[in-house]
Amino acid sequence: MSIELKTLQEDAIALLKNLIQTESFSKQEDRTADIINSFMTERGIKTERLKYNVWAFNKHFDPSKPTILLNSHHDTVKPNPGYTNDPFDPIVKDGKLFGLGSNDAGGCLVSLIATFRHFYERENMKYNICIAATAEEEISGYDGLELVYPKLGKIDFAIVGEPTLMDIAVSEKGLMVIDCVAKGKAGHAAREEGDNAIYKALKDIDWIRNYKFEKESPHLGPMKMSVTIIKAGYQHNVVPETCEFTIDVRITEMYKNEEVLKIIDDNIESEVNPRSVRLRPSFIDPDHALVKAALKYGAKPYGSPTTSDQALIPVPSVKMGPGNSARSHSANEFIYLIEIEEGIERYIKILEELV
Repeated sequence: MSIELKTLQEDAIALLKNLIQTESFSKQEDRTADIINSFMTERGIKTERLKYNVWAFNKHFDPSKPTILLNSHHDTVKPNPGYTNDPFDPIVKDGKLFGLGSNDAGGCLVSLIATFRHFYERENMKYNICIAATAEEEISGYDGLELVYPKLGKIDFAIVGEPTLMDIAVSEKGLMVIDCVAKGKAGHAAREEGDNAIYKALKDIDWIRNYKFEKESPHLGPMKMSVTIIKAGYQHNVVPETCEFTIDVRITEMYKNEEVLKIIDDNIESEVNPRSVRLRPSFIDPDHALVKAALKYGAKPYGSPTTSDQALIPVPSVKMGPGNSARSHSANEFIYLIEIEEGIERYIKILEELV
């Protein structure tokens, strides 16, 4: 028996208020994991938990059928210094629910949980549905979705809940952070001694600044590299023997992270050390049934320049949810109540097209 939409909406907003008033900075999400777990178990849903991650499958799970993953996160950043409201007070004013994590990504998470509840007891679906409320998204941590994904079994495609005004990110840039070291030779600055590592680094940085990758993404445009940190020297009269700099690389679906790393390594003299190659670009075929269903209900496709847990999902996915990305991490963060209500309704309609 399906639950009334109004009940799902009211419960979702009540859950979000509870989450807002509970501190859940990345790596400190134990209490919000408790709240989410209790919310679902009290409503007859069998859950599983690992560290601060909670997940569940539909009641009539059939291992012979494909599975759709619904995922969002319950960690938050620390409050913006510009807050004039109490970030942990879920006040409602002028149709807006204020509070830390209300928009990013609490509204998405509670809407996806409500959607999962709508389908939880349904029999004879073509797909299984899995809901995963995960930790450490804001820091791209290892103990969030990446930890539990292997325990979810075979996932066929996913909806990642992030505030997109219910439009769909059909592609998302990956991220690779690379630490580089240019090596020279120390010497006295007053004499013709040494080999200045700063000058060597500048040559490499100039290449990074001007290099154009050959392939361009139809949704995300060209690849982007930025040198964001540089450090060298310790004394004004000593030619530095090393110069360290860091590259922020935003990767589109046209390249694998390893390909980009090789291109950089082949073209600069500095030593190249990637911090990680795990945050990969995402892409879903425009003809995928999930995309078509979302478009049918008014979603607009776009390419997302920001990175989310979508980067950790190795199957087709879209990023989609109520709220506005522009409000994320802002002072006095809020989400409109109607965004949550309409988000739940739209999620349900989209999945009804599929299951």
